[in-house]
Amino acid sequence: MSETIRIPPSMQFSCRNKKPHVHIVADAKLPTRFGTFKIFTFCNTIDGKEHVAIVKGDISGKSAVPLRLHSECLTGDAIGSLRCDCRSQLEWALSYIESRGTGAVLYVRQEGRGIGLINKIRAYSLQDKGLDTVQANIKLGFPSDLRDYRLAAKMIKLLGPASINLITNNPKKIAALRKYGIKVLSRIPLHTKPTQYNKSYLEAKRRKMGHMI
Repeated sequence: MSETIRIPPSMQFSCRNKKPHVHIVADAKLPTRFGTFKIFTFCNTIDGKEHVAIVKGDISGKSAVPLRLHSECLTGDAIGSLRCDCRSQLEWALSYIESRGTGAVLYVRQEGRGIGLINKIRAYSLQDKGLDTVQANIKLGFPSDLRDYRLAAKMIKLLGPASINLITNNPKKIAALRKYGIKVLSRIPLHTKPTQYNKSYLEAKRRKMGHMI
């Protein structure tokens, strides 16, 4: 029987044990199939969730840094669901940043546009019955998009770029980051290929949510 390794209390970490704010708690080298990056972990003590930034090069003090603000999507990012384009967007952004030699992807734990994983699957069930992504959220009692970008703005400020070029098709992200003091110079469009499974999803984002697809 293998011996259980016990971590001394002084080495353990929990976001919930700290005072309410956002800060970097660890970083490490991260080789990926898109290139080699540095990963930073952030502690958001307001909700106790852990968030990360995947960074290429030294972006502190730099201008016009390509940056992707990506919301967590377990079904798409990890499992490869074709109902959305989240994984394609994440991979496109990482490849683009690697090709430029500098940039960052913020991976923020706001599953299902902020409604959480269980409610997202409940919304999927309603979409199976004919509702679109916006109608499903509203049917469950949520707005079409419940995400809050204050946390992301604080993460960007901690990473320290002087200004960014945001990789997004969602103009609301640009407006929100500017509202919280981030200097967004321009938008870098995301280019992903629609599938037979996500065409209606993308159309609803374009028509009802103003995404520039």
